[in-house]
Parts: sequence; structure tokens; C-alpha cells
Amino acid sequence: MKPCIFTGSAVAIVTPFRAGSIDFNAFDRLVERQIQGGTDAIVVCGTTGEAATLNYDERMALIERCVRIVDRRVPVIAGSGTNNTASSVALSKAAQSAGVDALLTVTPYYNKASQNGLVRHFSAIADAVEIPLILYNVPSRTGVSCTAETYQKLAEHPNIAGVKEASDDFDLIQETLNRCPPDFTLWSGNDSSTTAIMALGGKGVISVAANIVPREMHELTQLCLENRFSEAGVLQRRLHELIRALFCEVNPIPVKAAMEVLDLCSGELRLPLCPISEHHLSQLTRAMEDWHLTV
Repeated sequence: MKPCIFTGSAVAIVTPFRAGSIDFNAFDRLVERQIQGGTDAIVVCGTTGEAATLNYDERMALIERCVRIVDRRVPVIAGSGTNNTASSVALSKAAQSAGVDALLTVTPYYNKASQNGLVRHFSAIADAVEIPLILYNVPSRTGVSCTAETYQKLAEHPNIAGVKEASDDFDLIQETLNRCPPDFTLWSGNDSSTTAIMALGGKGVISVAANIVPREMHELTQLCLENRFSEAGVLQRRLHELIRALFCEVNPIPVKAAMEVLDLCSGELRLPLCPISEHHLSQLTRAMEDWHLTV
């Protein structure tokens, strides 16, 4: 039986920048705020962390820093997937050496791999390490989606622990849960779908919103894990406008703007991402005010 890496809410933590470089002091504060806020795991160098614009040395410096600051208080999960199998293997092995608890590996983007190619890609990474892999299916960004049959094949690998499912394809989610063994864990990849996916058997969420409201996202997932879905539904609906505002532009543009509003870190982004529009910033700040999220 494969152990579950985490249940509950894992934050997909942002990467703070200042004057073009990583602001490590701000990163330390963000990590500590998450742990104090009840976050159940930390995902570093994911989509929300702008991993696509980080070079190898920056990624490894962030991963090593996160492992050190967390100091085993919660699991640390490192994004190590690319659209190049060899580089994904190298990143995964380096992250394992840095002491992470698990890896998050996205479906290869741009290449448009076949399902057989996806099985071989993920299997090659899993073969190269001794820690668990979480697959990451986000077809809106990658142009390719895993099938339930592919998940079923990958679930046989002892190092493949589950999937962050961000397709919002509920037929796929249900078929995956039906086909795969109970120790293949499924997590929501979208804040807005957390309660619905957990009602079907998911074990939590890898969350963008937790950057802003870590305690509330932890509470939401705990209600679900305790089968208190009526109460979870109330909280999910209360969070709706805030979550919608956090995705009014492509992630992580709005969440970094929100963090600047809260004086948690600079909202600086790396191109090709650019600052939020004034119109959407107004929408975001209104949603934050409803939650009394001000400095």
C-alpha cells in the first residue's frame, strides 16, 4: 500500500521577486505564514511559482531553501516536470537529493505526446527516483490530457502516488477513481472544484487561494475529510467570489497582486507575464475586502 503524501490543502506557493531576482527573505516569510496558517503541504516551483521562468540554479536554490525552512513540519513537494524527459529526470533526482518528500510532474507541454508517450515519460522519471511522484494533468496549459486508462497503467508503478487533476473533467475524474486502486490518490488542481472532487473521493487540493487564505482552505478540506459536506459547501460558496477574482487573469498574476495588496511580497512577475489590469485589480480588491483581507 502506497502512503498518501498528504491529505488536505497544499499551497502552490508563489515565487517572490524583487528587481528581477528571487526575494528569498520574502519567500522564507511566506513559507512560515503557510505553516502557521495550517497548510498541510507546500508545493514549490509549480505553475503558481512561475517555474517556467526559473533557471536550474534558481529552482534548486528555492527547493533547498524550502526544505530547510520547513524543517519537516509539513511535506515539501517540488515541481520537477518539463516537456523534456531527460531534464525532468535530472531535476527530479536533484530535488530528491535536496530532501523533498515528493515530486510534482506536469504532462509534457507543446510536444503533444501520445498516451503511450505519457506513460513512458512518467515511468522514466519514476524509475529514476525513490520518492513518490504526483502526476499533474492541466490540459488547458499543456494541450494534452491523460486518460483514465493511462492513470490505471501508471498507478501500477510503486513510485507513482497519484495525480493533481486540474482538467475539471468530472467524467475523467470518476473513471480514474473507479479504475485505479485506493492508494492512487487524486487531488483537486482547482480551488473552485475542491469540495466536488473530494465528495467523489479526492483527498485534498493543491491550492492557489491558500497563498491568501491558508487557514480557510485547510478548514474546507478538513470538513470534506470529515464528511461534513454540507458545511464544506457553505464555505466553498463563501470563497467563490474570492477564488473567481484570483483567476480573473492567468495564474499567478492575480494572486501575486493580492499578495502585494496584503504587503506579503512584491507583485513582481517575470515576462511573458505582466501586471494585472486596473479593472481586474479593482475586482480583486473588492473580493478581498469582503473577506477583510487588507494590510
